[in-house]
Amino acid sequence: MKSISTGFLLAVSLVSLGFSGCSPAETGQTVVADEADGGVPVFKVDPFWPKPLPNDWIIGEVAGVAVDARDHIWIVQRPRSLSVPAPPVMEFDGQGNLVQGWGGISEGYEWPAAEHGIFVDYKDNVWVAGNSPIDHQVLKFTRDGTFLLQIGQAGKTGGSNHTEYLGRPADIHVDPEANEVYIADGYMNRRVIIFDADTGAYKRHWGAYGEKPNDLDPGAYDPDAPAPKQFRNPVHSVVISDDGLVYVGDRTNNRIQVFQKDGTFVDEVFVARRTLGGGAASDVDFSPDVDQIFLYNADGSNGQLWILQREGLTILSSFGRQGRMAGQHYFLHNVAADSQGNLYTGEVGQGRRAQKFILQSQSEID
Repeated sequence: MKSISTGFLLAVSLVSLGFSGCSPAETGQTVVADEADGGVPVFKVDPFWPKPLPNDWIIGEVAGVAVDARDHIWIVQRPRSLSVPAPPVMEFDGQGNLVQGWGGISEGYEWPAAEHGIFVDYKDNVWVAGNSPIDHQVLKFTRDGTFLLQIGQAGKTGGSNHTEYLGRPADIHVDPEANEVYIADGYMNRRVIIFDADTGAYKRHWGAYGEKPNDLDPGAYDPDAPAPKQFRNPVHSVVISDDGLVYVGDRTNNRIQVFQKDGTFVDEVFVARRTLGGGAASDVDFSPDVDQIFLYNADGSNGQLWILQREGLTILSSFGRQGRMAGQHYFLHNVAADSQGNLYTGEVGQGRRAQKFILQSQSEID
């Protein structure tokens, strides 16, 4: 792979990996890139995506990003922090044009006080979660915003082994094979929990390593200690690969754990293991090739996107840094890939934006 230094291209070589945080050597991972296999994906930011919004709308904290079957990009943002807020749920096409926006407080369901996480399932339904201290619910809508289902109840929680109530859920993913919704639960609870995606009936749940979760205070994160036996708040993301593996972002433990769908533990990888504070494993998604060769990890604390080889969970590269310029991140929170391999990110805190990173062809890199 050749290093690039022109325009907005933000690739990093394996030699000069990283602008901040920890290098792969500090994570204990081996850096491997095989030129014969095409090397590692390279991206550049599209500084003009999305396009200007109508009605003087402003986007607030982008707390979730998803891509649907049309390659339309959905975000959920927090309008309460703004004077001229856009709708909380917004759909854009690949060129950055706003398609529609909806959501917010209404009769028939409990809209979250702090929006967090969005997913568009195989039936084109849109799922939204929330993570305020009273948000213990996940909502399901049609793509035009018609309410369908609520799982959990605002203001009611029962700990990490309760089978009805949630605890500040962070993320959602629907498995089309079993029509089950997986919830990263979350900012209060320490588990993954699964329900029927149509009825909301409880199916199963598990904690770190597939074991029964508990809510005991694990104390401060120690990068030199043995791998924690429990998830640490927040259990921040969940996504399912095409070959049926469940990837869970254990954010402040700086790790991604992999499971079979029944909760059997498969493997784990630490990313920027020495990161403290908000943690380095905020969100994950896959490259869109048939084998989903690459795994992308959004590292909010260091403002980086890490690229891993999914087989073997080998860290290959990273790009990005903390900052407010195009291609930089200020509290990176989410990542999602479209069918062309482009990446979309969302930022919370004072970042308050979504960005698009275009996958470069080999001819554009050479």
